[in-house]
Amino acid sequence: MQRYFLDEPVTESVGTTFVVSGETVKHWVKVMRATPGEQAEFVTLTQHVLIAQLVNSDGQTATAKVDAVTTPNVELPVAVTIACGLSKGDKPEQIVQRGTELGASAFIFFDSQWAVAKWAKNKRERKLARFAKIARGAAEQSHRTMIPSVSYQADLTALRTNVAYDTGVVAWEESAKQGESSALVQTLKTVVAGQRLLAIFGPEGGLSEAEVASLTAAGIRPVGLGPRIMRAETAPLYLLSNVSFWSELV
Repeated sequence: MQRYFLDEPVTESVGTTFVVSGETVKHWVKVMRATPGEQAEFVTLTQHVLIAQLVNSDGQTATAKVDAVTTPNVELPVAVTIACGLSKGDKPEQIVQRGTELGASAFIFFDSQWAVAKWAKNKRERKLARFAKIARGAAEQSHRTMIPSVSYQADLTALRTNVAYDTGVVAWEESAKQGESSALVQTLKTVVAGQRLLAIFGPEGGLSEAEVASLTAAGIRPVGLGPRIMRAETAPLYLLSNVSFWSELV
């Protein structure tokens, strides 16, 4: 069943009707060719899911009637913010799309010392808007009840200052090279449901020792991600998979 996110509050009770418009109507009615009586799922601003059937549509808007209201438990118990140094090409898009499917709550991109990619100030908002659209589509596809936010911070200092978190880790390949293999497990053991985990990753060239030292001084723990060196777009997905395993499957 198709899932869509609502942008306006609606009455969340069986038998009521609500109106949808914009991209939701375009996809549901025009792309999926929904006809009266066919159902879809609609996530409300309170993260409830309405199972509703199409009543009618004029092509621009559609009226749907609520058949059932559910509250599925599909979000990670821990709110994970993925913060990545700017990477080249479509790597940020891959991180947002696949990271959304794996349960991330937020994505932040930042400039770092060894980053090759640069975002021109006049293009930054367009990039973030595109990433937000990717996150929305991935959240619908993976049947989540929230859309991760996507934002930008100028550097690691701004990141530490402006982002709220309870526990922070930074993925550092030198930790893996030195044989460290338990810091991530030890950290995940201390994080409990409802807390916020900030996970920081460098760009293709990684983070400098000075950057990692500044993060360590701020209480953010360097962690290895196993003995293999991962691409910039792979490491965040590895961490999210570990959080899911530890908090949902063990």
